[in-house]
Amino acid sequence: MIKADLEALVQAAVVKAQAAGELAPVPVPPGVIERPQRPEHGDYACSLPLRLARAARAAPLDIANAIVRHIAPVDWLAAVETAPPGFINFRLAESWLALQVVQILAEGDAFGDVPVGKGERVQVEFVSANPTGPLTVASGRGLAIGDTLASVLSAAGYSVEREYLINDAGTQTETFASTLFARYQQLFGRQVEVPPGAYVGEYMLEIAREVKDEFGDGFLDRGDGAYPPELHDIGIQKMLGRIQEDLGAIRVRYDSWFSERSLYDSGAYEKSMSLLREKGYVKEKENAVWFTSTALGEDKDNVLVRSSGKPTYFASDIAYHYDKFVSRGFRRVIDIWGADHQGHVPRMKAAVAALGVDPALLTIIIHQLITLRRGDEEVRLSKRAGDIITLREVVDEVGADAARFFFVTRAPQSHMDFDLELASRQSNENPVYYVQYAHARITGILNHSRERIASFEDGDVSLLVHEAELALVRKLLQFPEVIEEIAQSLEPHPLPYYALELATTFHDFYERCRVVSDDVPLSKARLKLVAAAKVALARALGLMGMTAPEHM
Repeated sequence: MIKADLEALVQAAVVKAQAAGELAPVPVPPGVIERPQRPEHGDYACSLPLRLARAARAAPLDIANAIVRHIAPVDWLAAVETAPPGFINFRLAESWLALQVVQILAEGDAFGDVPVGKGERVQVEFVSANPTGPLTVASGRGLAIGDTLASVLSAAGYSVEREYLINDAGTQTETFASTLFARYQQLFGRQVEVPPGAYVGEYMLEIAREVKDEFGDGFLDRGDGAYPPELHDIGIQKMLGRIQEDLGAIRVRYDSWFSERSLYDSGAYEKSMSLLREKGYVKEKENAVWFTSTALGEDKDNVLVRSSGKPTYFASDIAYHYDKFVSRGFRRVIDIWGADHQGHVPRMKAAVAALGVDPALLTIIIHQLITLRRGDEEVRLSKRAGDIITLREVVDEVGADAARFFFVTRAPQSHMDFDLELASRQSNENPVYYVQYAHARITGILNHSRERIASFEDGDVSLLVHEAELALVRKLLQFPEVIEEIAQSLEPHPLPYYALELATTFHDFYERCRVVSDDVPLSKARLKLVAAAKVALARALGLMGMTAPEHM
C-alpha cells in the first residue's frame, strides 16, 4: 500500500540522515503518514519532523529538509516537498496513477485485501439477543456493525468466526416459558394470568397457537401449574427460528451458534470457577459466592453465585470467555454489546485477566441507541411486538440494503437518528440510492459500450490524464487504506463514507469525461477506469452486506 511504502521510505531516509550526522539518533514512531486535508498540499503528508523536534533539539523544518535529502527516488513519486512549519508533502506521479487501473482490474474481487491479520484467529460475537422475543431495531445496529466488521477483518487477512450466543438458561428464559405456558392455557379457555414481567406482543400468542396446533392439550395437566420443562425448549427453538428468519432478511449469517447451557454440560463453568478459586479471586460472604474484582482494580466485588445457588449472568459470561480463549484458543475476541451493557465492560475485562488472559486481547464494542424517525416525527410504537420496534419492521419498510448502510454510518459509541423516510427515498438525497445508482450507472455504461467497442482489454491507460480521471484513480487507491484503518480501529463507519465519496467522485468523472466517444483509444482507456471503479464499489457494498445492482 502507498502509505506503508511511504512510511518505509521515510524510515530509511531517517536512518541515512542520522548516519550522516544530519539528524540526532532519536527513535522514530510509526504511523507518520497521513492524507492532508487540502489537496494542494499533495497526496500524502508526513508530520514526523514536528514530532521529532523536541527530542532531536532541532527546528522541524530543518529536520524535514534533512529527511527529504535522503529519500530515495522512486518512479511512483512525482515530487517530495517540505512546507512550514515542518511537513513533508508527497505527490504521486500521474503516469504511475494511471497504471494502477490495470492493477485494480487484475486483483478483481481481491482488490482492497490487506495482509495485516496474517491468519490470526478472531472471534466476533455480536447481538446474541435473548431468544425471548424478536430482534429489535437496536439489535439491527449491532448486527450491521458486527457483520461488516467481520467481513472487513477477513479482507484484512484475519481468520474470522462469527458467533451468536444463545442464552437458553437463566431467569429470562424461565419468564419466557412461563408467559408461553400462560398464553397456551388461555387458548383452552383457562383463566390464567401471565407472570410478572411477562413478555408481551402478538408473537407470544403466535407461538402458543403453534404449540397448541402441534401438541394439542398435551401440556395442560402437568403437576402444580409450573410450565413443563420441555415447553421451555420448544418455545426457545421456535423463537430462535424467528430470529434466524430476521437474520436472513438482513443478510447476516453466523458460523457458530453457541448454547449457554452447554457451558454447564461441558464442564466449562466448573473449570472456569475452579481456575478463579486457584488464583484466589473467589470468596464467600452473605451466603453467596463472589468474584473479588477489587483485587484487580475494580470499585467493587461481583456476585458469581447467588444465595439461592444459581449462577449469575456474570458467572456464565466468565465461563463463556474461558471457553473462547482457553478451550477454543481464539487469539482475539471481539464482543459487540448494546448500550445497556456499558457497566459490564470493566468487570469482564477484570475477569479475563483473572483467567490468565491478557485483557487487551478482548475488545468490547458498545453501540448506542437508535432513534427512529419519519422526517421530523419520532417513531415510538410497534403494532406487533408491544413496546419495542422490531428489526423486521424496519427491514420490511426500507429494505436490507438501506438498513445495513444507515446502521453503520455512525461510530458505535454515537447515538444515531434513523430517518425511515429518507432511507426509503428513491433520490440522490438518499445516500444508499446515490451509491447504488453509481454502480448501476457503471454497469449501464459497460453494457452499452459493447455496441460500439467489442473489447477494451487492449486499452492504454497512459491516456488517462484528465484531472477527473486521476481524481477517480486516487479515490480508488484509498480503498485498501480504509480496510486497514477499520481493521485497526474496529469501527466500520468509514466504509459507507468511502462508498459515498467514491460514488461522488465517479459521478463527477462521468459528467466531465465522455466515456465512449469517436476517440476509440481514449474510450477504451476510460472503459478500463470505469470497470476498475465497478470493482471497488461492488467490493465496498459487498463488505457492508449490500447488493450491487446492475440497474435501477
